[in-house]
Amino acid sequence: MCGIVGYIGNIPAKGLLIEGLKRLEYRGYDSAGIAVLGDQGLDVERAVGRVANLEAKLESRTGFDGTLGIAHTRWATHGAVTETNCHPHTDNAGNICLVHNGIIENYAALRTVLGERGHEFRTETDTEVLACLIAELYEGDLESAVKAALKEVTGAYAIAVLCTQEPDVLVCARKGGPLMVGVGSGEYVVASDPSAIVAHTNRAFALDDYNVVRLTRDSIRTSTIHNKAVTPQMLQLNSELGQVELGSFDHYMQKEIFEQPRALRTTLRGRVDRDEGRIVLGGLLSHAKELVRARKFIMTGQGTALHAGMIGEYLFEDLAKIPTEVEYASEFRYRNPIVEEGTVVCAISQSGETADTLAALEEAKDKGALALGVVNSVGSSISRNTDAGVYLRVGPEIGVASTKAFTGQVAVLTMMALFLGRRRLTSVEKTKHMIAELESVPDKIEIVLEQADRIKAVTEKYVQRENWLFMGRGYNYPTALEGALKLKEISYIHAEGMPAAEMKHGPIALINDGMPAVFIANRGAQYTKVLANIEEVRARGGHIIAVATEGDKEIEQVAHDVLWVPEVAEPLSPLLTVVPLQLMAYYAAVLRGHDVDKPRNLAKSVTVE
Repeated sequence: MCGIVGYIGNIPAKGLLIEGLKRLEYRGYDSAGIAVLGDQGLDVERAVGRVANLEAKLESRTGFDGTLGIAHTRWATHGAVTETNCHPHTDNAGNICLVHNGIIENYAALRTVLGERGHEFRTETDTEVLACLIAELYEGDLESAVKAALKEVTGAYAIAVLCTQEPDVLVCARKGGPLMVGVGSGEYVVASDPSAIVAHTNRAFALDDYNVVRLTRDSIRTSTIHNKAVTPQMLQLNSELGQVELGSFDHYMQKEIFEQPRALRTTLRGRVDRDEGRIVLGGLLSHAKELVRARKFIMTGQGTALHAGMIGEYLFEDLAKIPTEVEYASEFRYRNPIVEEGTVVCAISQSGETADTLAALEEAKDKGALALGVVNSVGSSISRNTDAGVYLRVGPEIGVASTKAFTGQVAVLTMMALFLGRRRLTSVEKTKHMIAELESVPDKIEIVLEQADRIKAVTEKYVQRENWLFMGRGYNYPTALEGALKLKEISYIHAEGMPAAEMKHGPIALINDGMPAVFIANRGAQYTKVLANIEEVRARGGHIIAVATEGDKEIEQVAHDVLWVPEVAEPLSPLLTVVPLQLMAYYAAVLRGHDVDKPRNLAKSVTVE
């Protein structure tokens, strides 16, 4: 959730660490800190709020001139958002210093034991307990002390550790939380995200669970916490720094909404063959026979990714005729799910590091399921722990509220459904038609985006209302959920998404005069049913905002405001209908004066349970 940056090399660490923290700001955090070990000892500074606050405090400080250091952006899990609770944390003597992502689940018991041994605690965090535990076990070798400590803890962690008695050593370890090591010439950059590494080197490797790496300026050693040697797999990072610049846009979310046509063209490129009526997904070919013979698919994810999976359920059952279920990843692992022979689990995650989804994936694999991944981040934990998968290729997504990753996920799931459907029962003519429709989507999204000013004006009419409903049927029921989630995430307006037919089974009691009710009412199999649901809300004073197909005269008679989308094959309609909802959420947040890209309490990559 939060961000780690570490450096050991031959240049001053402070500037590099601060630059790295800035590249990780999009992940979500509430405080930041830095520690640098130099000739004059260990210098530590912390600040509540943005990295800019930490920079301002450093301007009045001397020191911080070493070439070994660690830095952190914190998203509070244990203890209030205070400077005292901010990372890095040290033991009582100030000898061990570390930063930590994750949760140490048995920290309370460890704190009691360590307290009995004379350790005093200044913070409310589980991380300080880990620092003291390492200090308790330290006998002149930091790597050994870290390994010994990690054998005593339960929970998730990604850590970077310094020791004042070993000024030329940086030790890092991981279980659950992502951590990568960038390999340069006489230097190493450690980070929880490649974006903090690629400015310095494009060679890196990701730590696997229970791995520990010991870094000096001229050596590297990777092993498990049980001292078994590990040979890391080197990755070539794609330098995407140009894609994380705002350019002419005011916010990253705005930029990423408008990037969707280009991003989807990249997602589709080389994967669709309209002439032959086939989908080419290299990441699935080695398991194609198993997938075609599968008896059941389980889509699992959280938040926006779950909504994409819900659309995937419709796609797989409609286009490939494969029974499909959707599961909250956070629930799947704890309810002893039934995974029969021939079950395929598909883990969906933008970051590829979502802790709940990763845990659900492992549960399914343990029960014998074939594991697929639909992720955006190359080399992420989910991508490394699946049997096969498909990358989104939509480029880096900086805004916390996911937009282009969602449309990328839906596009990939559509291709997967067509890939399987063509091999199972779908005719080449129908596949060709669906591919042509899919290839038309980026151009049609551009038409939707041309209405941005109108969408802003409609949003402004209702932005002060504190309760909204979003409703849809069929393929666009999950789209309604996604629209409500976007509005909640960044504007802090209470919104509820539901199937349009469900509204009269209870939620209709919420309808009052002027309440915004957003209906996804594009032309489709259940269009007339949606019109009837609109009339029910309108009769009770609700104000109807309809997302409808261009040229629909009927909808103009019953809706107070209409946002238009081009006509497209119904299975692909969520790729269009979600765009006005994304823009409504964006403009609502802007109009209400909120920090669009860094909404309160949220993090981009949720790596804790």
